[in-house]
Amino acid sequence: MDQRFDMLLAGGRVIDPANGRDGVADVAIAAGRIAAVGPDLPREGAKEVVDVTGKLVLPGMIDTHAHVYRHVTGKFGLPPDMVGVGSAVTTVVDQGGPSCMTIPGFRHYIVEPSETRVLAFLSAYLVGGLEGHLYPELYGPGGVNVPATVRAAKANADLVRGIKAHAEIGGASRWQLEVIKLGKEIASQAGIPLYIHLGQLWPTKEGASIDPDEVVRALMPIMEKGDVLAHPFTRHPGGFISVETGEVHPVVWAALERGVTVDVGHGSHFSFAMARKVLAAGIRPTTLGADMHGYNVRLPEPSQDAAEKSENPFFGMAPFSLTHAMTELLTLGMTLPEIVETVSINPARMLRMEHEIGALTPGFAADVSVLEMLSGRFRLSDNSGETVVAEKMIVPSFCLRDGVRHDADSPLVPMPLAA
Repeated sequence: MDQRFDMLLAGGRVIDPANGRDGVADVAIAAGRIAAVGPDLPREGAKEVVDVTGKLVLPGMIDTHAHVYRHVTGKFGLPPDMVGVGSAVTTVVDQGGPSCMTIPGFRHYIVEPSETRVLAFLSAYLVGGLEGHLYPELYGPGGVNVPATVRAAKANADLVRGIKAHAEIGGASRWQLEVIKLGKEIASQAGIPLYIHLGQLWPTKEGASIDPDEVVRALMPIMEKGDVLAHPFTRHPGGFISVETGEVHPVVWAALERGVTVDVGHGSHFSFAMARKVLAAGIRPTTLGADMHGYNVRLPEPSQDAAEKSENPFFGMAPFSLTHAMTELLTLGMTLPEIVETVSINPARMLRMEHEIGALTPGFAADVSVLEMLSGRFRLSDNSGETVVAEKMIVPSFCLRDGVRHDADSPLVPMPLAA
C-alpha cells in the first residue's frame, strides 16, 4: 500500500507505555496526526525523514504542574513555550494560576498565542495564583466563591481539568481545612479532580500551634478517587512523611488504595532524602510535574538578578526542568518506562484526554517528544543542599506539536553539570 507521510522519525527507541511498546521503531506523521508506528516503515513516501537513531522517542510529554500565567501571577509565571515546546514538552497544565475571575484573560493572553497546548487546574481562590506565597490572608474561606468557580470551570471545560487548593500548616493555623472542603465542593459540582498542595507554604499564624501530622490526617478522608496529592517528596513539614514517626502516614496509604493519585510537583520542594523514603516504602508517583516558576528558575531577563536573589534564598540554587526531574527519578531507581508513564499516559488520564494525547496511537494528535540519554557523571542537587551523582542524564532534543517541529532551545533547561 502506498503511504504518504509528512514526516518519518526513523530508528529511535520508541517508549509508548499506553501501547506496550519499548523498542527501536519508526513513527510516521501525516496531517498533524500519528499515521503509523513500527519497524522499517517505508521511507519513499515521506516528505521528510528525520534520523533519531540513539534517541528516545516518546508520546508528547505532559507537564502536570506548571506556572505560566505571566504578569497576572507576578514573578511566578513563566513563558509557556519556554516551559513547553521549547523544553520538548507538548502540554503544560497551569496549577492554580487562573481563577474564576481571571480565566478569560488566561485563555486570551496565554492559551491562544501559545504553540504549547496549555490547560489549567482552576484556583479554588478568587485571586488565583496572585503571588500567593506573599499574601496568605487572601487565601482563606472568605476568598472562595463556590458557585462562581463551578460556573467558570463548566464554561471553560475545554481548558479547566481540575481544581487547585493548598492543605498546609500555615493555612490550617488560620482556617483549619475549611478552604479544602470548599475546594472539594467545587470539584465535585464541576465533576473534575481536586489537586492538593502538601507541605508548608505560608508562615504559621502568630501564636498558633499546629501539628503537621494532624493536618495530613484531617485531609485524607476528604480526598476521593481521581483526586491528586502533590509534592510527595517535599522537604517541608506536612507531607507524606510523618514528622512524628519518620514514616509514610498510614492515612496516605489508605487514600492511595481508594484511587487518589500522586503528582511529584518537583519545584523547590523536592528533597532527595524524602524521595528515598517515599520510594523505599513502595509508593510510585502517578504523574511528574516540574513546578517551574519564576521564584526557582532564572528567566533571561535583567530584572531577575540581584533583587530576586535577595528576596528568595532558593532562587536558581538547584535548576531543573521536566527532563531534569526525570533524571532524578531515574537516579533514585525508577525505571525509564515507569518514568515515561508519569509524563505520558498517566497525565493524559488525569486530564481525561487519554483518547487524544499521551500515546503514539494512529489517529492521535502528532505530539511527540524526542530526548537524548547522556552517559557520564552528572551533578544533581536539591534545595536542601544535598548533591548526588548521576551516571545518566536525560536532556530534550526537540518535539512535534500537532506535527510541527520545535527544537528544545529554552533557556530554562539547565545545562548538565559534570560531577
